[in-house]
Amino acid sequence: MPTKAKRPRRKLRYEWDAGKVKALREHMDLTQTKMAEELGVRQQTVSEWECGQYQPRGASAKLLNLLAERAKFKYGEAQEEAQTAP
Repeated sequence: MPTKAKRPRRKLRYEWDAGKVKALREHMDLTQTKMAEELGVRQQTVSEWECGQYQPRGASAKLLNLLAERAKFKYGEAQEEAQTAP
């Protein structure tokens, strides 16, 4: 019996941290509540991501990737803006 070939797991395109989640939300001109509605999570969850209590993972990280692509969010810019901010 032939063995089933495993598909390689897709790697996340982007690692989400507090600053990048907030930068995406601000780029889209959304409140935490509106972003939470877009992602199907609680507002508190978005707040916890932005405060650095938790990082988005799994389905939430994938949804953030899709949201970022839809919004034409430049991932690298979030990091540069955070570093140059006073």
